[in-house]
Amino acid sequence: MWHSTIETALIQDPLNDLKGKVDLVFTSPPYPLKRKKKYGNKTGDDYLQWLSGLAPKLAALLSPTGSIVIEIGNAWEAGIPEMSTLPLKSLLGFQEAANLKLCQHIVWHNPARLPSPGQWVTVERIRLKDSFTHVWWMSRNSKPKADNRRVLIPYSKDMKYLLKKQNYNRGKRPSGHVISESGFLTDHGGSISASVIDSVDHGRFPESLLQFSNTKWDANYSDFCRKNNLTAHPARMPIDLAAFMIQFLTEPGDLVLDPFAGSNTTGAAAELLGRRWVSIEAQEEYIDGSMARFENSNIERSKTIIKSKDLT
Repeated sequence: MWHSTIETALIQDPLNDLKGKVDLVFTSPPYPLKRKKKYGNKTGDDYLQWLSGLAPKLAALLSPTGSIVIEIGNAWEAGIPEMSTLPLKSLLGFQEAANLKLCQHIVWHNPARLPSPGQWVTVERIRLKDSFTHVWWMSRNSKPKADNRRVLIPYSKDMKYLLKKQNYNRGKRPSGHVISESGFLTDHGGSISASVIDSVDHGRFPESLLQFSNTKWDANYSDFCRKNNLTAHPARMPIDLAAFMIQFLTEPGDLVLDPFAGSNTTGAAAELLGRRWVSIEAQEEYIDGSMARFENSNIERSKTIIKSKDLT
């Protein structure tokens, strides 16, 4: 377990000590892959029961306006070109087990991903490249803390022209919507983000992350692990996805938790955005490697290994 020094005491029991205090649980648990990975993924019904069993414990940690955001990838049936419904069943089971409200289903699209599953996409050429994962935003009530004005994206060239021109074709549309004379003529500082997040559009926000491209960010981590003879985590989360959800759903000083931290991208993004954070990881070598995320920080960190039994 890591924590920012804004948390004044090392947390001895992460679940009890954090109850009612977490503003955002943001994580990507091990995927329900058909083969075992070193980071401890489960498969089949075991995965479904495992993830559902975590839901009440994580929900109990939330503040009254807190959110849980889980990113989980697609899975395929072993040896055949059929997608598995296990990820969707698992997420539904997670929601139902803790009686959580589904605030929104968000799609994270990453067209830069390598073609997969390889046998069906690049060898037999009978499927399309799998380029997205599901991001589910849940909470204990229907109106958790959120503000889409914190994650605005730059206006398009046409919108900038419209704002400058201050003239819009008002009236009723075929859809039934009625556009007022001035409905689209106010400059709000940017466009509202869509529920499909494209990871290729780097640097659009937040300003504190503009200096970090995903490539450079991950290369620094990989170099650190190689130089220190450490095992790099094989399934690292892009910092832009973590930053987006943290900025959207929390404010500076809020507490962010990642119970499956891996290389601790969530903690690093929270640090850059001025949030307090707690990260839990069962593999000590991944904790050691994650120090690369903070090479330029003067903040001292405490670390304790939280065994997987504490989250099951």
